[in-house]
Amino acid sequence: MFKLSLLCVAAVLFVSSQEAHGKMTCKLPQVQIPDDWITMVNPCTKKMREQVQEELTAAMTYFAMGAHFSKDTVNRPGFAKIFFDSASEERDHAIKIIGYLLMRGGLTKDISQLIRDPQPLSETWADGLSALKDALKLEAHVTRKIRDIATTCEEPGRDGQDFNDYHLVDWLTGDFLTEQYEGQRDLAGKISNLGKMLEAHGALGEFLFDKKLLTGASV
Repeated sequence: MFKLSLLCVAAVLFVSSQEAHGKMTCKLPQVQIPDDWITMVNPCTKKMREQVQEELTAAMTYFAMGAHFSKDTVNRPGFAKIFFDSASEERDHAIKIIGYLLMRGGLTKDISQLIRDPQPLSETWADGLSALKDALKLEAHVTRKIRDIATTCEEPGRDGQDFNDYHLVDWLTGDFLTEQYEGQRDLAGKISNLGKMLEAHGALGEFLFDKKLLTGASV
């Protein structure tokens, strides 16, 4: 079998240079891999796959926010910056979850069941304050979804089988929930400060707040 595989690989290398003159017919047998190492149960796997879509939807919403505040008619580069940064973070979260599914053998072969044309939840915002409030609601929603995964994967299995997935719950708690809670607190503080600046200075307050966001100053 090993010698046959080497011959097949050699044939593929040779035929690949002759693709224009013929069709490759060499095929390797499908390898049967033991599945004992795949220990994620269906409820956990399903929730994790769904979370990929949640993270991508959040990313698209932040992209829409960044694009909105980048428009010349709005021109708030500070707000655009933080929302584009948030979009990248959410995209990275989706990639990390896909990586975890790959590590545990739980990635679906059908990508249409994993990524389903994510669309932003909105495309326009009245002002920076309303966008920050929507961002906080979005983060709270994502946090609830992550906690729901942890709750599902800590439940006793059906028919008396215990499938408490300690590793998955620990990974979510350490890699995701702390970041979620810190992000929510940061947004809540920004909303508080911007609201006070708007009350005291009106539109000028948002302009000054935007400049602080652009320079990375504490707000």
